[in-house]
Amino acid sequence: MRLQLWDFVAMTSASPWQDWQGTGLVVGCGGIGQALLQELGRIAPRLQLVGASRRDWRSPQDPFWRDVKYVPLELTEDASLAALAPSLQKWPPLRLVINTAGLLHGPMLQPEKRLNQVNRQALERSFAVNAFAPLLLAQAIEALLTPEDPFHFASLSARVGSIGDNQLGGWYAYRAAKAAQNQMLRTLALEWARRKPNGCVSLLHPGTTATALSAPFQAGVPPERLFSPGRAAQQLVNVLAGLGPQQTGQFWAWDGQQIAW
Repeated sequence: MRLQLWDFVAMTSASPWQDWQGTGLVVGCGGIGQALLQELGRIAPRLQLVGASRRDWRSPQDPFWRDVKYVPLELTEDASLAALAPSLQKWPPLRLVINTAGLLHGPMLQPEKRLNQVNRQALERSFAVNAFAPLLLAQAIEALLTPEDPFHFASLSARVGSIGDNQLGGWYAYRAAKAAQNQMLRTLALEWARRKPNGCVSLLHPGTTATALSAPFQAGVPPERLFSPGRAAQQLVNVLAGLGPQQTGQFWAWDGQQIAW
């Protein structure tokens, strides 16, 4: 499958994004989210780009962000999710959604190395962001995705969420929450394949990227495998460019390889 995917991209003289019209929504505007908006602005000039996050990150000194719209969104609050679709209706039809929000560590939350470090609060926080939020996001914008038009709904997962690939153990909350997200969006893909047959739902592993999420865990990563947000964004968009309805509900790595569940 890897060769087929990259062969498709290589044979395309102009990126398919060049022809896409409508609205492209990126949820979670940290390092990868901002880089995705910048990459899409370069390759998909006919998309109206919108970033949704807790705060407005746009710098008034940077001319690029003047054309990118912002909507406030707290993925763990139902009222905020309910307000998302009405906010998006002022722009062209929704064609692209990429969720980049994720939670790995923070106050009172660290990846567990042993069973005795697992606690209920950390499990609930990780599942709220890494598992429940992507599905509830899909529910919030579902009515904006028409059955006739092609669209992408993609969410960042992680290779450590693969049950088949788990050889090291540990990281109970994060692994399990990402595995739960994979199952939820795989199930969503099967439903939308019947009701919205021109759409493609994808789980994407961006690789280890130099962002705040991975900052405490970068020491042992070879320099060539620690990606800048810009490189990660370009690789993810390249993967999406090779996907369509026939590949809906799959789990992909940054290099176009399919990952086992």
